Amino acid sequence: MTSDKNRVVIFDTTLRDGEQSPGATMTHDEKLEIASMLDEMGVDIIEAGFPIASEGDFAAVSEIARAAQSATICGLARANLKDIDRCWEAVKHAKSPRIHTFIGTSPLHRAIPNLTMDEMADRIHDTVTHARNLCDNVQWSPMDATRTEWEYLARVVEIAIKAGATTINIPDTVGYTAPNESAELIRRLIAEVPGAEDVIFATHCHNDLGMATANSLAAVEGGARQIECTINGLGERAGNTALEEVVMALKVRHDIIPFTTGIDATKLMAISRRVSAVSGFVVQPNKAIVGKNAFAHESGIHQDGMLKNAETFEIMRPEDVGLTETSLVMGKHSGRAALRSKLAELGYDVDGNQLADVFVRFKALADRKKEVFDDDLIALMQDEERSGEDRIKVGTLRVVCGTGGPAEAALTLTIDGDAVSAEATGDGPVDAAFNAVKTLVDHRARLQLYQVSAVTEGTDAQATVTVRMEEEGRIVSGQSADTDTVVASVRAYVNALNRLMVRREKAGTDAREISYKDVG
Repeated sequence: MTSDKNRVVIFDTTLRDGEQSPGATMTHDEKLEIASMLDEMGVDIIEAGFPIASEGDFAAVSEIARAAQSATICGLARANLKDIDRCWEAVKHAKSPRIHTFIGTSPLHRAIPNLTMDEMADRIHDTVTHARNLCDNVQWSPMDATRTEWEYLARVVEIAIKAGATTINIPDTVGYTAPNESAELIRRLIAEVPGAEDVIFATHCHNDLGMATANSLAAVEGGARQIECTINGLGERAGNTALEEVVMALKVRHDIIPFTTGIDATKLMAISRRVSAVSGFVVQPNKAIVGKNAFAHESGIHQDGMLKNAETFEIMRPEDVGLTETSLVMGKHSGRAALRSKLAELGYDVDGNQLADVFVRFKALADRKKEVFDDDLIALMQDEERSGEDRIKVGTLRVVCGTGGPAEAALTLTIDGDAVSAEATGDGPVDAAFNAVKTLVDHRARLQLYQVSAVTEGTDAQATVTVRMEEEGRIVSGQSADTDTVVASVRAYVNALNRLMVRREKAGTDAREISYKDVG
């Protein structure tokens, strides 16, 4: 990938490991969009998916491979020939393809396929050899490496290198290790395993103990030259190493961590927002680098220091990560040209029919809010992008509630172009509105999460609502924003139902027919 000994390769697995977060499943078009943004940002390797997992995954990886301009496109495969062949079929059209094959090597993971140490060693040799015969760029991972016996880990790493692996990834699969251990493990493998000097060592850390970023940076100091990470730290359980954190740590603390990446950091905020929108995972306000409060200063001492010298309390500038200064220049008298210019500043390129649609929604928002902040416009754009080609759309909603009885909701939805209406009651306005949706759309999904967060300050602030639903093992998330929390809630609920339809289709379930009845 590079001959510079201080160059760190960024391997992004948002579309594979990140998508394993419950409810974070992305549509085909969303995956292509995120892959394009990663490519433009300078990510070296994009792990586009797990081709054997489904026809949808295979199609997405294949199309990403064909479209990629600069990044190496990687697919994941288990340690069997069928997986590896399918992976190669998906990535082979990329300008720079990679096969990534893995097997669990710790005592706990060896018990899953019920293989002896020798049997597993033979399988590693055979599968890596097969992958290398197909592709010159092969990555191998001993899953749960940090809990694998040292002697066995060294043995199988040597086998993988001799079989043709060009990158050896050392996963901390369950987020168990600590920084000093992470550095020492990489350092020892490089020093003691024959052939180690001829391959790139990579680190893949999970955040179960909150040490993923620290462990990844420690591994780099130990000799690793590839970091596996995701946007916003997305991933199953507590997530993966956050791409934005390691990139900015290497940039800001270059004095003590003298390594570089090829990432254009000014694109971090835009892709963070987009991944949050399509995954349904809200970025926590105090999240490092990309959180809403990352560059906010409220205390008097901090504000005074910032006014005198921004470096007093900021170790990096907001513009370094693509954050524009929030201003109050937009309002109900603003025109289309001003809106387009402001959206461009925020990383959204809109024109033509899309600009016309967004402008109508902006005007409606401006009529309800005295001041339209940048965050309001971001929420509006995310809502616009989420609606897309939804089969179910929210029409009108009227809610009546008080202290003397149940709330009442009257709702109209448009389903595949047909307007249907229903009335329902519930324990509060949101419950009543959700019950109205259930009356109109037949589903068995269980609500797992309902979360409300304010986009900006004030009683006229927009609320972003996130819901997560589960039906027969399929987990989906939905989001929407509106100055009316109940309206945002219904739109988020319907957004999740639309995503559920997509998941049904992916699973092979006949989702062409949506069961509903007009009771209005």
